Amino acid sequence: MHSNVPLPRGRASLEVLRAEARDELDTVIYERCLDGGDPWDFMEELPTVDELVVFLLRADSINSNGGQQPSPTREYRVLRQIALDHPDLTRTVWRMIGRLRADAA
Repeated sequence: MHSNVPLPRGRASLEVLRAEARDELDTVIYERCLDGGDPWDFMEELPTVDELVVFLLRADSINSNGGQQPSPTREYRVLRQIALDHPDLTRTVWRMIGRLRADAA
């Protein structure tokens, strides 16, 4: 018997998460091009597929916490947990944590 309730992204495989993120990114690129944007001008602004996966998983965590934005301490824990749950994202997570710390300084 199948349920109509979707599984949280955290339970999906990394391949599925990356495919979902790739679809999102392709849509953003397509829409920017339709609006007359030149990919040479905006591609470096866009997150990588793995960064987008981390953002999606982070959003799921925020939603599961009643939509409350995380404190810096909780933000670190959420991102660290993403790296623990998905070891292939560890390098991306730590790079993102480094950017957060640099922005906070």
